Amino acid sequence: MENAYIYLVLACAFGAFMAWGVGANDVANAMGTSVGSKAVTVKQAILIAAIFEFAGAYLAGGQVTQTIRKGMLDPTLLANSPDLLVFGMLSALLAAAIWLLVASSLGWPVSTTHSIVGAIVGFAAVGIGFDAVNWGKVGKIAMSWLISPALSGIIAYGLFSSVQRLILNTESPLNNAKKYVPGYIFLVGFIISLVTLLKGLKHIGLEFSTYQNYMLAIAGGLIAMLIGTFFIRRMHFDPAADKDFHFTNVEKVFGVLMIFTACAMAFAHGSNDVANAVGPLAAIVGIVESGGQVSQTTVMPVWILILGGAGIVVGLVTYGHKVMATIGTGITELTPSRGFAATLAAAITVVIASGTGLPISTTHTLVGGVLGVGLARGIAALNMNVVRTIFMSWVITLPAGAILSIVIFYFLKGVFLG
Repeated sequence: MENAYIYLVLACAFGAFMAWGVGANDVANAMGTSVGSKAVTVKQAILIAAIFEFAGAYLAGGQVTQTIRKGMLDPTLLANSPDLLVFGMLSALLAAAIWLLVASSLGWPVSTTHSIVGAIVGFAAVGIGFDAVNWGKVGKIAMSWLISPALSGIIAYGLFSSVQRLILNTESPLNNAKKYVPGYIFLVGFIISLVTLLKGLKHIGLEFSTYQNYMLAIAGGLIAMLIGTFFIRRMHFDPAADKDFHFTNVEKVFGVLMIFTACAMAFAHGSNDVANAVGPLAAIVGIVESGGQVSQTTVMPVWILILGGAGIVVGLVTYGHKVMATIGTGITELTPSRGFAATLAAAITVVIASGTGLPISTTHTLVGGVLGVGLARGIAALNMNVVRTIFMSWVITLPAGAILSIVIFYFLKGVFLG
């Protein structure tokens, strides 16, 4: 295959840029609720994300990835022209990365999944042919714009309403917080264990039956509950602190819970979304190494996962603060109890979606969760200008990725094929 070395160098550069974009935008979303609710500082959020995103990416990020994202296009149409598929994947990576850079600089929480899908659809429709795209899949993704934030919002509304009923609106909120928060910690441990088992570990050769998955998830929940209870019992509470804000001590208890949700969300996100950054890179490496053979799935080399994980961490450290601010403080004012409800609702939505095969975006589910918590306090608690801007950025994402991808595709084709 001609120019194979150049393709590989470009693929690594664009893949690292894309991973940086995932860190700057998507990971910042996942951490935004924790930072916005003041449960963790920005530095602590970066440390948690660095450890748990990387662990998720490396341990459960996928030995085998569907390199043609979620069956978006038919690779057999390109069996005789692997160069075109390489150009397409390169342009998809670069287009999605550029869009994430633009969105992150504006503080817009957009979907990396939809950025890369839009980019792949763009080059496939124009570069190969309209029939090469699985339009049914594209329709499903468009549906998920509405379904995933709505579902997450409803769950967050229910969760926060239960917090209000069981703890905040009672005679002794602090005692009730100590009593009920371990139960919520169990729920976090259970759901996140389930996310990881359902979405991640089969990639590293660990597959369990449905019964085993649920038993292991219950064990994960119980371990989390024991650790959380230990920390809550060791906390010191100052009754005087409640004078200015009635729930200061209660929110301290929820702060422990938020640290669990932050670690868990980062791990689940790392295991789930690193493939967005490195899936097309693995496709290019697979084509080059096989001398031009095009296949639907490719074994994911460990060095690619490490590149993706490292790029994500650098993106969060260098540029994540803008999107964190939008999610954490822009939509509605968050406290640890509110942030917990939003984050857990997003995680539950991911579990439901992975069980039903709906292609959803972590970003959309998290924003939906934050909206749900805001609504539980009344519509006045929401900043509708920020909400409108976020929805507009979601609508733009697919066409933006597609248009950028088409331009880059023709540029690469012109440079390499003349």
